[in-house]
Order: sequence, then structure tokens, then C-alpha cells
Amino acid sequence: MPELQLLRPDHAPALLDFERANRAYFAASIPDRGDDFFARFDEVHRARLAEQAAGICYFHVLVDAAGEVLGRINLVDVADGSADLGYRIAERATGRGLATSAVREICRLAAADYGLTALRAAASLRNAASRTVLTRTGFVVTGETVLSGRPALTYLRTLDAAPGHPTGTPVEP
Repeated sequence: MPELQLLRPDHAPALLDFERANRAYFAASIPDRGDDFFARFDEVHRARLAEQAAGICYFHVLVDAAGEVLGRINLVDVADGSADLGYRIAERATGRGLATSAVREICRLAAADYGLTALRAAASLRNAASRTVLTRTGFVVTGETVLSGRPALTYLRTLDAAPGHPTGTPVEP
């Protein structure tokens, strides 16, 4: 079973392989990262780690037993008890429930480890798989928006605080 891991410096080679191998697949439903991202990947990776150390974002990779990155699940713009959720799963790993299980796990981590009480997300109307994952994991539609010129829906998921966590009421385990 793949494991969700907080982004580390040593993830860089496998993460770059993941991004390169899936670039065209991702670009079909979400904005392409652009050539500059790949040309400056080491610099971008260090910047992401610095944002994470500052508590601005929490970047995660979904890694298989061999250390191959199968997905990214990120919490960005952390502020006031909430964050924006973003995720992408490798084309070869889709259809196995990995996105759903990873989003469920990130919701648990967001409350238990990061003290968050809500997550926001958005998904293009063309990205039915992502919208299904959000619905299955407890996100509710809150409105409409435009993502890179494409119509999209916005979502919200309220999180229960972990038992004993100061950001909210305890929940039953």
C-alpha cells in the first residue's frame, strides 16, 4: 500500500520523474506547470521545502514500496485554520482509489497534525474524476469559479479537530 509522506529533500529525483512522466496527462485536465518548472526543478523543490518549514504549505508525496512517487497531495496557503487542497495522481496509478484514500488521509493529517479546521478545493468541470474524489471525501460544493479559463466548482470540507487538539472540539476516534 502506498504511503503518504511529508515532502523531503531526498524526494526530489523521484518527484521530478513523476512530474515529467505525467506532464501531458496532467495538462489535459489541469494547468501545465510550464517549461520553467522543469528547468528550475531543484530550485523550486528547495523553495517548496522552505515554505513547508515556515508553515505556509504542507507538501506530501504518495510513495510506493520501491520509492516511486505515485502522487502529490498538497495543502497550500495555510492561514487562519484553513488551507487549499491540491492533488495529482500518476496516470498509471489512477482508478485504484489512491486519490480518494490519500485525500482522506490528508484530511486526517490536516486536523490532527496541522491543526486545521477546514480545507478548500476547486476542480474543473472537465475533471470529473477529481470532482468525484472531492465528493467521496466529504467536500461540498460552495460555488463556481474559473480555473485557467475553464469553468470549475469550488468545494469546502470542515474538519473535526483531533482529540485534545486546541483548534476545535474533540471527536470520537
